[in-house]
Parts: sequence; structure tokens; C-alpha cells
Amino acid sequence: MAEREIMEYDVIVVGAGPAGLSCAIRLKQLKPELMVAVIEKSSEIGAHILSGAVIEPEPLDRLVPDWRDDPPPICVPVERDEIWLLSEKKRYRLPTPPQQKNHGNIIVSLGAMCAWLANRAEALEVDIFPGYAAADIRFREDGSVGGVIIGDMGVGRDGQPKDSYVEGIEIHAPVTILGEGVRGHLSKQLIERFDLGRDADPQTYGIGMKELWRVQPGKSVPGLVQHTTGWPLDKNIYGGSFIYHLDKDRIALGFVCGLDYADPNFMPFEAFQQFKHHPMVRELLEGGEILSSGARAISEGGYQSLPKTEMPGALLVGDSAGTLNVPKIKGTHQAMKAGMLAAEHIVETGAAEGFDAKLRDSEVVRELHKVRNIRPAFYKGFWRGFVRAAIETVTAGKLPTTLNIHADDTALRKLDEFTPPDRNWVERDLPPRDRLASVYFAATAHDEDQPIHLQILEPDVCTTRCVVEYGNPCTRFCPANVYEMVEDEAGQSLQINAANCVHCKTCDIKDPYQIINWVTPEGGSGPNYQNM
Repeated sequence: MAEREIMEYDVIVVGAGPAGLSCAIRLKQLKPELMVAVIEKSSEIGAHILSGAVIEPEPLDRLVPDWRDDPPPICVPVERDEIWLLSEKKRYRLPTPPQQKNHGNIIVSLGAMCAWLANRAEALEVDIFPGYAAADIRFREDGSVGGVIIGDMGVGRDGQPKDSYVEGIEIHAPVTILGEGVRGHLSKQLIERFDLGRDADPQTYGIGMKELWRVQPGKSVPGLVQHTTGWPLDKNIYGGSFIYHLDKDRIALGFVCGLDYADPNFMPFEAFQQFKHHPMVRELLEGGEILSSGARAISEGGYQSLPKTEMPGALLVGDSAGTLNVPKIKGTHQAMKAGMLAAEHIVETGAAEGFDAKLRDSEVVRELHKVRNIRPAFYKGFWRGFVRAAIETVTAGKLPTTLNIHADDTALRKLDEFTPPDRNWVERDLPPRDRLASVYFAATAHDEDQPIHLQILEPDVCTTRCVVEYGNPCTRFCPANVYEMVEDEAGQSLQINAANCVHCKTCDIKDPYQIINWVTPEGGSGPNYQNM
């Protein structure tokens, strides 16, 4: 077998999100002679990026001081905050907690902002390679990380090369930065290989679903930021919504629910669609049109779940580490700060070693420590969590206790152990009609004749234990209808509609048997989010 072609760099960044791009830009600002490469699996920069997103501009001020002279394509200053508690038909105004006051912040499309940041990086001579998936890690003889291996392209579903086959190259570097986002394919492997989570609680996650709408003229109020909690979720499921009013009669509409829910029949996608039929939201959307949709997981564990962020030859930044501030409903400022801190550390030391201590002594982790008990407080229900969150806010996280985080895959109850509540869900008629229609608005695309990137490690479990114990919950928690149980002459089997996948990673996280392994598909595959 011929050896792969090799490219050499000083630093490799995996993932062109806010953490990775901030790191690359800062590296070149501090030491222009460094050779820096950014590897991105999406077809173009920003195509796999999905977030609310209201961001704090301070890290952007530090990274790109003149950004206001040439702002990102969607950039709307926040004018007003509202928080509402919803019942099935009514809404009740809540006071805005300090963490969610957004005066001075801006509403952006994070995907468009990352494309804008990429242009800034390229102007500094960062080499950016969209459409190439970092499929594997290159290890040195001493076991340290020495770079990445780009996935082969043009491989058929049977694993054999097609006429279009192109072998992936190896990219070597003294330091590799993992900024893949939530539940990154390589980050997951490295956390396990180097036992980086040994002193941390398990990570916990939410699933965030978002739609971009154009509403009737006059309905959008640019700069208005609205959040809701309550209906359609019951008191035992953590979550809520956001409505961010943009320019040009557009609104960004999203719904997040914690993946630590117990109900095996719960469908996060359906909860999102139900939310849109609340009178407050329905009135806003009626007469409008949906422009784009998508979904992604969110790291919610915070301080307790933060793994060690360094290993020989590599380090973790942003959502790959899990630096999102859940009470703020923000992670971009944290990701950018961590990316810049990583760059400063590499320029100072020339190595990954020592970064974890620097991160934990930074404002990034200090911010997480202050709010460490707010998310796990909701394990005992909404109202108890609400009271504890208020206490934690008033005391700035100075109480001596630290609540523990539980793994989401252990939370699901078996069918015979759970009685679902009456959620008072309604008949709905707003688009999209179902999950397949939502996939259409995500513009996701995969070559049907490529290896399935959703690996079922023990297929027999799906048709024996899981169908009896949990009723195959993957067919419900996936927001893209990737998993279906089908009947044929041989009996029941699990059908994987891999071409539908929007790369949210929910299946890899929530499966109660942990037998679903999400790996990178061929480079360039997946959603093509526009202004998300």
C-alpha cells in the first residue's frame, strides 16, 4: 500500500468555527511566520455552523479591533430583552436575570460570521481547506498527536474505491488544535484515549433546533431578543426557546431541550413544532415563510464536565471542550476567548503542554465556575431548579457545594417504567410538516454511494433488546428521520437514512446502549446552512 502524501504545517486547526478561526487569526497576528492550516469538513465555511446567536462583542473587539467598519453580514444590535413563561394558551412576563441581559450585545448569523472571519484569516495567509474531513488522527511513535489524516474521497458504500477515488493526505504539525464543535469525532476519540475526562463529570447536552423565517412586514422588531420557558415542555424536561428579530423582516426562531429527559417516546422536533403553535409565536409566523432550518447538539455540562484540555501534541478549544455558558445561552464569546488563549500559549511555549492550567486560570473557566450549579439544579424539576438558579445568581456561585452532572444516555427510562405526562399538545399546520420537510430546508446532501457514517456497533440490539425495552427511541430523538424500523420478509430491521443526517450528533449522545458511533462522512457532505 502506497504511503499517503504528506503536508507539513506548524499548527493544524480542525474546525472552522469561532474557536478555531479565532485561534488561527491570533496565531498569525502574534507570529506571522507560522504556517497555519484550518481543516473544515463542510463544503464551504459556515455551512455546518448553527447557533442562535446573540454574542458578546468583547472578544471580537480584541481579535478584530476595526470590525465595526466592516461588520459581519448579519449584525443587529440588541435593543430589548423579554423572557416569558408559557402555558398552553397564555404567557407570563418574567424578570430578566442578569446573565440574560443583552444590552451591548449583537445578533448575528454565526455561520455568516465564521465565513467573514475566514476571510480575515486568509488575509493573514492562513491556509483554509473547506470540503476536507479530518477523519483520523496521525500519531507519532511515542503516542503523541502529530497531525490528522484527511478522509479518502470516492469510496463506495461497499468500501471499495470508485472511479472518482482520491486518497486523503496526511497533514503533520507539532501542535493540533481540535475545534470540531460538540461531540467532535476526533475529540471524542482523544478524550477516551488520553483519559481526559477522568477528573470531570460526564458531559451533558441539549439539542438545539433552529429555523430562519421571513415574516410579514412590520412583524419583526429588529434588535428584540425573546426567550421562553414552560410549554410545550413538562416540568421535568429542561429547555426553552429563543426568538431573535433580525433585519429585512427576518427572525431566527429556535428551541432547545436537554437530552437528559426520561421519556422514551419524547420527540424534541415535535416539541419545537408545538412551540410554534403557541398564540404568541403563531401570530408572528402566520403569513410568513420558512427560509432555512437545522439542528445541532449543545454542550451543557459546563465547569463540572470540562475535561482536561491538553494532551501530548494537541489541545481542545470551544465546544470540543464544552465551554458554553448555559444560563447566558451563549458560547461564542467563550469559544473565541479559548481559541485566542490557545494561540497565545502556543506562541509563548511552542507546545500544547501547560494549556489546561492556563485555561482553568482564565476568565473562560471563572465564568463557568460562577454558574456551575444552575443547569444541574433543574434535575429535580423546573420550579426547584428555578429557585436554586435564583440563589446561585444572587450569590454569584459562591455557595460551597458543587452539584454533579449525569450522563444523558443513562437518563432514559424503559417503556414499562415510565408514564408520559399529558403535555396538551395541539394539532399543527405551520411548516415544515414533518422531519423530512425540515431536512429539505437544511439543504443537506450526501452521496448515497458512500460508507454509512452512522455506525451501529451491535445491530442485533436494535431488533431485540431496544425494541422491547425502549421502543427504538432513535426513531424519535433524531430530528432528521435518519433512523426507521422497517418490516420485510426476514422480520424487523433498522434502516439508516444517512443522507438525511444534519450532523447534530444527538444519536451518538442519547442512545441508551451507546452503540451508535457518528463518524465523519466524505468531505463536503452534510447540511448547507444559509445565514444560520
